[in-house]
Amino acid sequence: MELPLLIAIDGPAGSGKSTVAKILARRLGFRYLDTGAMYRCVALLALRAGIALDDDEAVGRLAKSAEIEFSVLSPEGRNTGAILSQQVLLDGEDVTALIRTAAVDDAVSQVSKLPSVRTAMLAKQKVFGESGESLVAEGRDTGTVIFPDAKLKVYLTASASERAKRRYTEFTGRGEQVSSAAVSESMNARDEADATRQVGPLTIASDAHVIDTTGVSIDEVVDRIVALAKA
Repeated sequence: MELPLLIAIDGPAGSGKSTVAKILARRLGFRYLDTGAMYRCVALLALRAGIALDDDEAVGRLAKSAEIEFSVLSPEGRNTGAILSQQVLLDGEDVTALIRTAAVDDAVSQVSKLPSVRTAMLAKQKVFGESGESLVAEGRDTGTVIFPDAKLKVYLTASASERAKRRYTEFTGRGEQVSSAAVSESMNARDEADATRQVGPLTIASDAHVIDTTGVSIDEVVDRIVALAKA
């Protein structure tokens, strides 16, 4: 059977969806869309502008006018374990590393729940699905809101402690000074915001395949999704 043209991968922070989606896209030769990175770009803009993160109108204007592009740095080959390397450009500036800081991590949970921001991002995200190219999209509402007709939907999850540990390792690996307690607190707040926001809350699509990644290697998770795609 043909591989699905669109694979939607959703899940909470620290579930492994970004790493899995990147490897999956590389292996299958699909385009990759990180919807979370788009919200992080808006959070970065709001922080730089000194705008209140709960100002729906002001932050919404930033989101609507933002030019967000993704540039693949290593498109060649389909190395089984290789992670697709992607550059995030915000209004022409490379913000790949800047949107992954603890400050942006805290801010994105606030701006991503604003209705105007989600409306603006949804319009931009749907364009990727209209390109006619095979796509692996990951985020929190890719299979429920952005691409409800995706041929394969996957929801990744993991225990709260495992997710917090992964995020802490990510931050400290970049040299950021954060405490494990602060990371856990921030993640709990993000989970609450994701689950309770009015527009595009984090939910499991009725036709999604749920995979618990706790104690499971990235390669095993990717293999399971590839098998689902080929079934």
